[in-house]
Amino acid sequence: MSEKTIIQKDFYRESGAYLSTFQIWKKCINPNLHFIYLLRIAQKYSKKSFAGMFWRLVLRHFQIKYGFQIYPETQIGEGFYLGHYGGLVINPKAKIGKNCNIAQGVTIAQANRGKNEGVPEIGDEVWIGPNAVIVGNIKIGNNVLIAPNAYVNYDIPANAVVMGNPATFTLNENATLGYINHKI
Repeated sequence: MSEKTIIQKDFYRESGAYLSTFQIWKKCINPNLHFIYLLRIAQKYSKKSFAGMFWRLVLRHFQIKYGFQIYPETQIGEGFYLGHYGGLVINPKAKIGKNCNIAQGVTIAQANRGKNEGVPEIGDEVWIGPNAVIVGNIKIGNNVLIAPNAYVNYDIPANAVVMGNPATFTLNENATLGYINHKI
């Protein structure tokens, strides 16, 4: 079996099947998948090359159209899934692991001062609910569910469910069970 591309792995999360290039194009009618496709293409090229500048310009157009503020510099693992489109902001220095789901209204931001100055690092198999805010130089472990409207500004261990403002967490081995489908 041939090696799957990162785009095929991202689209696998939505469909549960590895798709051909033509099948991927057909699914790009969905704004979430279309944006992921353009993001991955822009990430492929150096920003100083002509192709890189072209794809960044195309991506910028669709950032504005769909409301996703995700830049090609952002390190995002394979199996990335956007649940809904609109109002999503991710700092370009943030790191996101594989098989992560991010819903609408989420902010993953940099703290500019204080003890957590910096950007978040998010582990594998993390589900982030609508309107959650993750800010500062913090680490989110693997298999973490961040509930809608949670405000997270401190480290979260693996296998946890996070909720509230300010956030609190409880340990749970099955934190993302049923929330993250079609894992790579």
